[in-house]
Amino acid sequence: MLKLLSSSSRNLHAHIASPCLRATPAPNSAGASGSSSSPLLRAINSIAELSRGSSSRHPNSFRRAFFCSDSSSSGGSDGTGSGELVEVALKGDDSDGDAGDSSSSSSAIVSTNPKLEDYLTIAMCYGDGNGLRRVLALPLPHRPLFPGFYMPIYVKDPKLMAALQEARKRQAPYAGAFLLKDEPGSDPSVVSGSDSEKSTDSLKGKYLYDRLHEVGTLAQISTIQGDQVVLVGHRRLRITEMVSEEPLTVKVDHIKDKPYNKDDDVIKATSFEVISTLRDVLKSISLWRDHVQTYTQHIGDFTYSRLADFGAAISGANKLQCQEVLEELDVHNRLRLTLELVKKEMEITKLQELGLETDDKTALSEKFRERIEGNKEHIPASILQVIQEELTKLQLLEASSSEFNVTRNYLDWLTVLPWGNYSDENFDVLRAQHILDEDHYGLSDVKERILEFIAVGKLRGTAQGKIICLSGPPGVGKTSIGKSIARALNRKFFRFSVGGLSDVAEIKGHRRTYIGAMPGKMVQCLKNVGTANPLVLIDEIDKLGRGHSGDPASAMLELLDPEQNANFLDHYLDVPIDLSKVLFVCTANIVDTIPTPLLDRMEVITIAGYITDEKMHIARDYLEKSTRDACGIKPGQVDMTDAALLALIESYCREAGVRNLQKQIEKIYRKISLQLVRKGVRGVSEAQVLENGKASEEKVDNAEKISAESVEGNVEGQTEVTVAEAEVVLAESSSDQDSNPTDQSTESKDSLETAEQEESESTSTVEKVLVDKSNLTDYVGKPVFHAERMYDQTPSGVVMGLAWTAMGGSTLYIETTLIEQGEGKGALQLTGQLGDVMKESAQIAHTYARVALRKEEPDNRFFANTKLHLHVPAGATPKDGPSAGCTMITSMLSLAMKKPVRKDLAMTGEVTLTGKVLPIGGVKEKTIAARRSGVKTIIFPEANRRDFDELSPQVKEGLDVHFVDNYSQVYELAFDNDQN
Repeated sequence: MLKLLSSSSRNLHAHIASPCLRATPAPNSAGASGSSSSPLLRAINSIAELSRGSSSRHPNSFRRAFFCSDSSSSGGSDGTGSGELVEVALKGDDSDGDAGDSSSSSSAIVSTNPKLEDYLTIAMCYGDGNGLRRVLALPLPHRPLFPGFYMPIYVKDPKLMAALQEARKRQAPYAGAFLLKDEPGSDPSVVSGSDSEKSTDSLKGKYLYDRLHEVGTLAQISTIQGDQVVLVGHRRLRITEMVSEEPLTVKVDHIKDKPYNKDDDVIKATSFEVISTLRDVLKSISLWRDHVQTYTQHIGDFTYSRLADFGAAISGANKLQCQEVLEELDVHNRLRLTLELVKKEMEITKLQELGLETDDKTALSEKFRERIEGNKEHIPASILQVIQEELTKLQLLEASSSEFNVTRNYLDWLTVLPWGNYSDENFDVLRAQHILDEDHYGLSDVKERILEFIAVGKLRGTAQGKIICLSGPPGVGKTSIGKSIARALNRKFFRFSVGGLSDVAEIKGHRRTYIGAMPGKMVQCLKNVGTANPLVLIDEIDKLGRGHSGDPASAMLELLDPEQNANFLDHYLDVPIDLSKVLFVCTANIVDTIPTPLLDRMEVITIAGYITDEKMHIARDYLEKSTRDACGIKPGQVDMTDAALLALIESYCREAGVRNLQKQIEKIYRKISLQLVRKGVRGVSEAQVLENGKASEEKVDNAEKISAESVEGNVEGQTEVTVAEAEVVLAESSSDQDSNPTDQSTESKDSLETAEQEESESTSTVEKVLVDKSNLTDYVGKPVFHAERMYDQTPSGVVMGLAWTAMGGSTLYIETTLIEQGEGKGALQLTGQLGDVMKESAQIAHTYARVALRKEEPDNRFFANTKLHLHVPAGATPKDGPSAGCTMITSMLSLAMKKPVRKDLAMTGEVTLTGKVLPIGGVKEKTIAARRSGVKTIIFPEANRRDFDELSPQVKEGLDVHFVDNYSQVYELAFDNDQN
C-alpha cells in the first residue's frame, strides 16, 4: 500500500533523513479521524489534475511526492512487507509548491488505490522498513473492533494509561485492540458487563497475553478523557510474540486480505445479497442508518472487504461470530459469513415487529376483555355482541391502518362505560334533610322535592331518574344546591354547561367516520363518574344556541325525555344507553327562552330569591365563616354588627341572590386583613427603633402604664399597645443602661425572643376590628342603592306599582301629569322606555279610566279635554309587561279627581277593557320588594291568592294583602277616604 507525502523540492533531504514527520498533526486532532477523507481525496484529485494539465502552464516547475510502502500493500504473500520511500516528480505551478511548505508537509495519509481503511500517518513508516511492529495490547471484553469503527473503552491501569498518553505525545497514537477470550470453564452468557470489566482490569502480563485472541485491529487513539479512551479501527493485526508485560506490549504483523477477483460473479452476487439484506434492515433500524452515514464519512466508498466488515460490525451477532469474520482473510468467505449474520438479523427484526404487533393486539384485546369480565351479567346481550365483533375485527386489522385506531378507540369507549353499575342510593330522609340544611338556608321547595324523591325511592326499593329544572335569578344557589343534592342522595356528580352551545354533536356525539370523532357529553359523563345513576347538572339550559350544526335544544329532547332516554342513542357508540336512572337537574334564569317541547319534559321549581332575613342568616351562617377562613382571620378578630350587615344587604346587595353579598363580605375581610398586617409591621418597626437604644426612662414608665391599660382592655375597640410591646420597651431600656456591648447584644436577643413569645400569646387579646354601620363606607364605599320609596305620601297622579326583574322584585312608580287642556285635546303621551305590551296596557288604562271617571263623576270631562303625559321612572331601565294596568288606571284617576291614593299602598295586576283583573307572575319577588320599601298594603289579583298562600310566614308577616278580581275593588281600596 502506498502512502502519500507531498513536499517541496527544497525539503526533500529533510524528509529522507527523518521519515516520521514532526509537522504531521496528531491523528486525534479535530478532523484527523472525522473528516480527513474529504481533503485527502481532494489532494489525490489535485495531483491527477496537475499531472494532466499544469505542465503546459509552468513546464519548469515541479513537485515531489514520496510514497511509503507498508505491509498491507506490499506484495509479500506472508502478509508482511518492508516500507520504502518512492519518489515521484509531479509538474506543478510555483504557487502550489509554496503551499506545500505549510500544508502538504502536514497532510494526512491517503491510499493510492485509494483504500481508506488503511489510512495511517507517516509516523508508521520507520526507516528500518519494519513498519509499526510493536504496539500496546488493549483487551476488548465484549466485541472485536472492526476497521473503520469507533469503540470507547475504559482503562483503569495507570501504567497503561500513561503509556497511551506518551504514545500520543510521540505522534504515534496507535495500539492493538484484541478481543478477550472467555475464561475456561465459564459461560459467557451469564457474566454481566460489570463483571467482565472487573475481570479485564485484573488481568496482567502473561495471563492477559494468553487470554487475547491472536487476530485484532490496529486502533488509532482518537481521544482520552479521564479513564475513557476512544479507539478508531484501521487494519487487521496478528500477534507474534509478547515484548513486555506491564503494560502489555506485543509484536504484531500487519495482515492483508487474500487476493481475489473483483469480477467474480459469486463475490458480486454475495455482496449484492448482503447489500439487499442490509437495505431491508436499515428501513426498520434507524441506528444502522447512522452507522452507514458515519462509516462512509470516515472510510469512504464501500468495497467488498469493507462491506463484509461493516455488516458484521453493526449486526447483533455474538463476539465469537464477529471475531470469526475479523479473522477471515478470504473476502468471499468473509462476505458469506457476514451474509449469514445480517440474514439472521433480518429474521430477528421481522420476528420482533411481528411479535410487537401481535403482543400489542393481544394486550389490547386482553385489556378490553378484562374490563367487561367482572360485569358481563349486567351488560346487555346486544352490547356484548357488538364488543365481541369489534374484538374479532381488531385482530384482523393491521396495526398501522387507520381503521385499527378507530376500532381500538371504539372498543375503549364501549368497554369503559359502567354498564349496570349503580352507586348505593341513600334512602334516609333525615340524613338527606340534614345534608341539605347544612349546605343551604331556605330553598324549602327544592329540598321538599328532593325528600319526596327519596321517599318514593325508599317505598319502591329503587330510584328512577327525574328531570328537574331550577329556575331563578343569578346567585340564589341553583348550581350549588345540585352538588348538595348529589351528596344527599349519595350519587356521583357531573356538571356541564350548555350556555351558547350550538353543535348537536356535543350532545349526541360525532359519527365514527369523522377524524377526531368523540362521543357526546352524556357518554363522557358516564365514563368520568363510573356509575350509571349519577346526578347530572345541566347548567344554563335557557341559553342554548343554534347554529349551522343543528339545534341542540331539539337534541336535548331525547336526552331529557323519561320515555326515551332509557334507549338513548349516541352517534359515536351507535348502541342504546340506559339513562333512565340518571337524575337530571337543569338550571335556568328565565324559562321563557326555553323551547316549549323541552320545557314540557322538565319539572320546574322556581327559586324566587332571598328576603333580607334569609340573607342575614346566609351571611352569618355560611358566607362570613367561609370568607373568614379564606382570609386567614381568627373568629375573635372581627366583629360585624347586625346593623352593618343589614345596611350592607339593603344598600349594596339588594339583588335576589347572595353572590354580590359574598363579594362585599370578602371585600370587607380583605381590607381588615390588610389592616391587621399593617399593624403588625408597624409594631415590629417600633420594636426595632427601641432596640437601637433610643428609649429613655420616661418611655419605660409610659410603657408600664400602657401595658397596664392594655391588660384592662380598650372598651372602644381602638388600637392598643400590647403587653408584648411593653416588654420590648422594658428590655431595650435596660439594655441601654448596660455599658457592656456584649451584655447589651445578649439582652437584646433575649428581649426579642420574649417579644416573639408574648406576641404569639397575646394574639387572642388583640383588639377586635369593629365593623358597624357608621364605618361601613370605609370598607365598601358609598351605597349603591338608595331608598326605592321616592314619596312618603304620593301626590295626585302618582301610584306605586310592583314589578318583577331578573334581579328579583322592585317597586315601580307610575306618574301622570297634564300637559295642556282644551276642548277636544284629550290625548296620552308615554315615556320611560316602555315595551310594546306596556304601551298597550297604557292605552287600555286610558280608555278604562275615562269610562270609570264617567261613572264616578259624570260631569267631569277631564280625559276628553286634557293631554296627559304618563312616565315610568327610571327612564334608563327598559320595562315591559302587562301587570301595570291597575297602577296606570289608578294614577290617571287620581290626577283626574285630584285625589291622592292611600298611604303605604302598592298594587299590581293586568286589567282588561271591561275592568277584569287578570293574574300576574312573580308574587314572591313583588312581595319582597314591597316589604323592602316599607309598604303595608298590597293589592294582588284574586287568581294569585294561592301563590301568596304558599309563601313563607316571614315574607307575609306584617302585610295587609287584598285580592281583587275587578278594578272597582281596586278603586275602593285606593281612594278610601277614611284611610286617606
